[in-house]
Amino acid sequence: MNILQINSSVRADASHSSRLANEVVQRLLVANPDASLKLRDLGRTPQPMLDEAALQALFTPAEQRSAEQAARVALDDALIAEIQAADTLVLAAPMYNFAIPVQLKNWIDAISRAQVTFRYTANGPEGLLTGKKAYVVLTRGGVHLNMPSDTQTPYLQTFLAFLGISDVEFVYAEGLAMGADAEQAAFAAATRQIQQLIAA
Repeated sequence: MNILQINSSVRADASHSSRLANEVVQRLLVANPDASLKLRDLGRTPQPMLDEAALQALFTPAEQRSAEQAARVALDDALIAEIQAADTLVLAAPMYNFAIPVQLKNWIDAISRAQVTFRYTANGPEGLLTGKKAYVVLTRGGVHLNMPSDTQTPYLQTFLAFLGISDVEFVYAEGLAMGADAEQAAFAAATRQIQQLIAA
């Protein structure tokens, strides 16, 4: 098993989402002793955002790209290669202002490439990253699950399915900013979820 862990919090070692993603990964490693892990921390090493220069580089034939364009495309190529090689994706996504962090959105833009990770057919879009399992850890200061304010779950579910990843498990830790007792209860509930999902 090749595990790809994507952390997207800007809080570094204080990140709640990274802490729980680490728990998921540790249980996966215990259950699969021969597994390998690739960790990409987008908070510490952000992917540049998609802008006009990046689009021009992507749409320029490889043999015609400038050195600067080739270097920009290579940054996205590296992320695509990581997720192509992964059997299991562990995605850590805190809620920032009712959405995913911009760092995670930049990663999503980087790995979404037509004819590489998805393609359009006469029957509609087809994801090319099939056969993978994903665990998505969502951490929130408030409580949003099954409410209109939960924009993360449907967005990430739709995005992953678009790329062909439909076997997705969500782990939630909510109410983390609602006092020490609520935070403790949230972590305990999330840990129970993780234990139920992954038999170590």
